[in-house]
Amino acid sequence: MRVAIIGGRLQGLEAVYLAKKAEWQTLLIDKEPEVPAAGLCDRFLCLDLLNAADQKQLQTALDRDIDLIIPALENRKVLENLTTISALTGVPLAFDPAAYDLSSSKRKSDHFFAELNLPQPLPWPQGTFPYLAKPSAASGSEGVKLLESEAELKRFQTETTASPDQWVIQEFIEGPSYSIEVIGDGKRFIPLQVTDLYMDEQYDCRRVVAPSILTTDQQQDFAALAATLASSIGLLGVMDVEVILHNQRLKLLEIDARLPSQTPTAVYHSSGVNLLELIAAVFTGGLLQAPSPAPPAHNQAALFEHLVVTPDGLQTAGEHVIASAGPLTHLCGFFGADEALTNYQPGLKSWVATLIITAHNREAVFAKREEIVARIARELNLKRGCKE
Repeated sequence: MRVAIIGGRLQGLEAVYLAKKAEWQTLLIDKEPEVPAAGLCDRFLCLDLLNAADQKQLQTALDRDIDLIIPALENRKVLENLTTISALTGVPLAFDPAAYDLSSSKRKSDHFFAELNLPQPLPWPQGTFPYLAKPSAASGSEGVKLLESEAELKRFQTETTASPDQWVIQEFIEGPSYSIEVIGDGKRFIPLQVTDLYMDEQYDCRRVVAPSILTTDQQQDFAALAATLASSIGLLGVMDVEVILHNQRLKLLEIDARLPSQTPTAVYHSSGVNLLELIAAVFTGGLLQAPSPAPPAHNQAALFEHLVVTPDGLQTAGEHVIASAGPLTHLCGFFGADEALTNYQPGLKSWVATLIITAHNREAVFAKREEIVARIARELNLKRGCKE
């Protein structure tokens, strides 16, 4: 399989990594040359797909030897251009415009959850303080603001330059977060493995662990919820569903009908299921089937975590530190980790790394993680950071 991956930051890094695990050839496209995935791909073209000449150059590249286009960005105009290019070249585009349109608007998706009578945080003015204000069209934790009092709410409403319909304000509820991917071919919808999410102070994901700590019943309920959402949408492709466990009840936070970052790699290393292979099956004419049971070597715990090192020490951080790190290198056995995606070089004082760690169970994988972090700090004579 030969794939063109459009976008080289977090989603693109995920796509290139999983494509390499599937032993596919990768052509990466981005308008910026120094993106994280540029260090892992087989070929790279620096193209701005808002530019007509660059669009033509992409068409030429696709006509030569590409089987599938995988969008790994959220620029609507670029996505529209890719849809046109796909039609002109006959190369399938792994994209569901209707599902993406729904999931890329928090206002639309929250209304959709309410129509299906699915549990979610209460919208303002229902509920009580604190509230979270979230840009309706932003992804993940981008632009999220915590409003802890009536005074902060009024200040936010006064100072924001965006119209009220560009924001969603919901009751802030505390609890652990979880994610699940569901793949659909428009008729059949298959939930994958549940993962546990660990957030930083800005609600940016800093660590993913699989399998989940949720009970079997809770995981089954979550999978059924994801399948219901996908079926109601008629999903073609992949959708990520995120929930929070509050008072022993799973409540919907958001959906994203696009290739996610972080969680697919954790699922791959825990279960052996490669999400990208399932996506390819949907868009290249294959039949979508439930993934086969994982072989024993893949039936294990996996931990996926971001570290940042500076002269001040070592600490964990949200995935935003990876997005701006420049081209990354894939290393095996990195300070004892199974694998790492990093810009580390011997003697470098500031660097980042995404650690991929596996073990036979959750307890063992966390113990292994502690040994690796301690080894990095010890061998590089670093202070251990306070953020865990």
